[in-house]
Amino acid sequence: MSDREAPRRRVPGPAKPPRPRSAVRRQPGPGARPARRPSGARPPGQRPLRLGSARPRLRMVSLALTLVLLAFVVRLLQVQAVDASALAARAEQNRYVVHTLAAERGGITDRNGVALAISEDAYDITADPTMFSRKQLQVGDGPEQAAALLSPILGQSQAELVKKLRPRNSSSRYTRLATRQTPQVWKQIKDLKAALAKKSETDHSTANVLAGVFADPSSQRVYPNGDLAAGTLGWVNADGQGGGGIEQELNKQLSGKDGKIRYAQSGGREVPTAGSNETPAVPGSDVELTIDRDIQWAAQNAITEQVRRSRADRGYVVVQDTRSGEILAMADAPGFDPNNLSEADAEAMGNAALQDAYEPGSTAKVMSMAAVLEENAATPLTHVVVPNRLHRGDRLFSDDVDHDTWYLTLNGVLAKSSNIGTILATGQLGRTQAEANKVLYSYLRKFGIGSPTGLGFPGETPGILSPYQKWSTSQQYTIPFGQGFSLNALQAASVYSTIANGGVRIEPTLVRGTKGPDGRFTPAPKPKDTRVVSRKTATSLSQMLESVVDDEQGTGIKARIPGYRVAGKTGTANRVDPATGRYHGYTSSFAGFAPADNPRITVYCAIQNATSGSYYGGQICGPIYKQVMEFALKTLQVPPTGAQPANLPVDYKP
Repeated sequence: MSDREAPRRRVPGPAKPPRPRSAVRRQPGPGARPARRPSGARPPGQRPLRLGSARPRLRMVSLALTLVLLAFVVRLLQVQAVDASALAARAEQNRYVVHTLAAERGGITDRNGVALAISEDAYDITADPTMFSRKQLQVGDGPEQAAALLSPILGQSQAELVKKLRPRNSSSRYTRLATRQTPQVWKQIKDLKAALAKKSETDHSTANVLAGVFADPSSQRVYPNGDLAAGTLGWVNADGQGGGGIEQELNKQLSGKDGKIRYAQSGGREVPTAGSNETPAVPGSDVELTIDRDIQWAAQNAITEQVRRSRADRGYVVVQDTRSGEILAMADAPGFDPNNLSEADAEAMGNAALQDAYEPGSTAKVMSMAAVLEENAATPLTHVVVPNRLHRGDRLFSDDVDHDTWYLTLNGVLAKSSNIGTILATGQLGRTQAEANKVLYSYLRKFGIGSPTGLGFPGETPGILSPYQKWSTSQQYTIPFGQGFSLNALQAASVYSTIANGGVRIEPTLVRGTKGPDGRFTPAPKPKDTRVVSRKTATSLSQMLESVVDDEQGTGIKARIPGYRVAGKTGTANRVDPATGRYHGYTSSFAGFAPADNPRITVYCAIQNATSGSYYGGQICGPIYKQVMEFALKTLQVPPTGAQPANLPVDYKP
């Protein structure tokens, strides 16, 4: 073996000294490969740990994020594009509120501009029920707390208010708690609301339970004269609409036109910077009546006192201008105060002078005499023999007193108010009783009986007048002296105004005109006029009616007025009880005009079912006529004519 092939032997060098245990192991430097663990260091039997791949988890997280972002994108597209207008409208609805601006109701005045009905500032107390929810107030009994605070102020029960504040429809945003409250009531609520709001800012346990209570400006109807002319004026109901009388008849003109205001609100308060949209309200028109307040007061006082003294069911007085047909007064008793309807008697809440239909009695004899004179069947001086009893048809007729045979003129028949004499006189209107009935019927219709007066007043009765062909056997003879047909008080007054106006009937009027929001006065249409009888007949009737008052044998001597010539007629009729439909009690009345020879004023009075003292018309209504007529003549400054009366004879010697 050569020397090259021989194995080399390592010659051992000097031995290294051992490393101390306490020496610190040198840490590998940056980038150095970590030392491998010796294979002998792993515990026996343990499998090596392998880390899973992170990629699947990352994919799942990415997918979830993608789905979330996709949902946001879809919702954004829905809000911004698909449902944009609907959502905007809903947001607009929740943000903006709309309130009605009530139009100021027009006033009602008398003929001289004196206020009879006015409107004062008031408020409708309203609420937004959604603002009383638990979510809004953070309390569960918000409606109950609010109702407890509002109940003594509004005068309503807590249960009733809770029902309004928590309606069945949870989406309802408007409810009316009370209407037409005074400014003082709203100030109480507003101060309480402000105090709660201030306290809730510092004390978070306190909820402003009145935050959802608001007020809409409105108006309250006020009648400065209390019950004066209440039956004519009527009243305004809780909805602001006329509930009777002129208030109802002319409700459209008086009401005007409501406006609207739309504004943004937040937390129950208006946002002033958001702007508002307002449609102004148009005020109603003012109405001027033909009524004279002072004459109305005199008439109402007189009839109220007499109804009280007589313990009667009711009474009415009508005062009319004979030349124009204008109603100067129309009074009822008992009446009511439209300012306090809660205490009013339902039966008195109307205009009985227009709504009561009753048999007039002897005041209707003037129409029978008008027919007799106009048809030339007799004259005021025609002799009429009046027996104590008269048999006609199926009845035996008498006068109100027993008497021997009377020898009267036609003037005397009217002056003494003889039923028998009137039957005999009207029997001359035709060759047969049927013909006489037809003629008399035609005159009754011309005088307005059985037809509306023309006022168009709510609830007015036209009265009852059957066609002459349907008159019963007794009606043929009772209708001439005022029984067997019915009318209202204004119709009765209009009959006498027709005679006073020279035989021309002018439709009664109650409204002189209206004044619109622009201040322009519009007169009422001119009333229709119709000639009923000639001036000659009217003059003769005026003279005959004077005998009723001036002659000692007349039944109307209590209606005399010193210095004035007075024409009038008494009436005492059997009264039909509206409850039973049978005759019970009496209708007492008096009608007339003055001055008799130059008429200016008609006064009619009627009292139903007087139960204390006399029930004769001349005794209890004659003084009312005198009292009211004297006052009206002085108020209108009507002087006496100074002319002497005709003094027609009442009777004759056979």
